[in-house]
Amino acid sequence: MKIAVGCDHAGYALKDVLAQMLRGDGHAVTDLTPVCDPQDDYPDSAAAVGRAVASGSAERGLLVCGSGVGASVAANKIRGVRAGLCHDTYSARQGVEHDDINVLCLGARVIGDMVARELVRVFLSARFSGEERHVRRLRKTMALEKG
Repeated sequence: MKIAVGCDHAGYALKDVLAQMLRGDGHAVTDLTPVCDPQDDYPDSAAAVGRAVASGSAERGLLVCGSGVGASVAANKIRGVRAGLCHDTYSARQGVEHDDINVLCLGARVIGDMVARELVRVFLSARFSGEERHVRRLRKTMALEKG
């Protein structure tokens, strides 16, 4: 799978761990934050990852910041992005199956490496259910982008 990854300075170390894991798992990873800059801002990496997913150059995205909240808020401003902040496997799986999230946001100051690895793998292995009620809700959610 083609995956775009990005972070701010608080998420840099965890982003590197996860990018390495993803490459080891056979995924094509585009690292949109290859250098750690203490002056970086999460909206910049969220925009880069979100645009990669929205344009189709990446199938899914991964964002890591201190809490995951800022990255989620910023990524969700991009049309076509459905970013979910998940710190448990149920939410990571259900977010894809029911809500068709395409960007996973994680908080490096909230979870450790092992939990993050598990969350990313669950997120990537999940598929949208296509059930009528989920499709209906997704349509309503996407209509919100139009104002």
